Amino acid sequence: MPGLVERLLYRVAKRWIAGYELEDVVKAAHDANGRKLQVILNRLGEHTPDPGRIEEYTQEYLRLLDAINDEEVDGTISVKPSQLGLAVDPLLFRSNLERILERAELSKRFVWLDMENSPYTEATLRAYTQLLTDHPSLGVCLQANLKRTQKDLQTLLTNGGKVRLVKGAYPEDSYIAYKKRSSIDSNYKQLMEMLFKAGNDFAIATHDTRLIEEAELLSKENNKQFEFAMLKGIRDDLKEKLIGQGYRVSEYIPYGPEWYNYSKRRIRERKRNLLLLVRSITG
Repeated sequence: MPGLVERLLYRVAKRWIAGYELEDVVKAAHDANGRKLQVILNRLGEHTPDPGRIEEYTQEYLRLLDAINDEEVDGTISVKPSQLGLAVDPLLFRSNLERILERAELSKRFVWLDMENSPYTEATLRAYTQLLTDHPSLGVCLQANLKRTQKDLQTLLTNGGKVRLVKGAYPEDSYIAYKKRSSIDSNYKQLMEMLFKAGNDFAIATHDTRLIEEAELLSKENNKQFEFAMLKGIRDDLKEKLIGQGYRVSEYIPYGPEWYNYSKRRIRERKRNLLLLVRSITG
């Protein structure tokens, strides 16, 4: 039975993942570029304690960078810290991340650092701050559902950090995270205001129409370099509209055989995604 459920879920998940292989994500990237979208490419997988697997993920990102250069893809990559060793040793993570950054810098590619669930937040931000001086083309994701994020953002802005702001997809305890949608949205709005006031080269990563409209207003009041970032297969109509208005928009495109847990988070986030799953099951 689990096999059947996964097969049905994969039919739905293809909306927001490119497929299993590196070639699949390069093809999806070209499709997005053809729609005037830039791309942020990610190899799925996380929380890896095995040294051999960590090296495989690191090598995959190096190959991905080579592929997007060879294929002249307009975009970059985003890596997960626990893929590169943070679940085992912060020094191993930093070493592997530097290998990726050095390869990216050869072709002047920006690199995003994804943010995972709260046990990794502090170590991720510490490594990011340490690497930023020597690697200014590195950005980090911050989650608006975490209560600590306003303080983290202020610190990063003081140090010239580059931020991709998301709402947050991981289940967290109420003592460290906002649980109500209204509270998360309110915090997201305050964080956006901080970015437009004191930041630059940041990404507003949300599909929420009201927050995007607020970002548009803030962009008219503040002359900042920024982009909107959205997931593959979600709000394609809005992406097209924003591009038509002259905004830069990136599409986050993940790939890899570890698509199952990622897809469950997407289902949890949006009732519309659950409806797609039900339709797939019922035909």
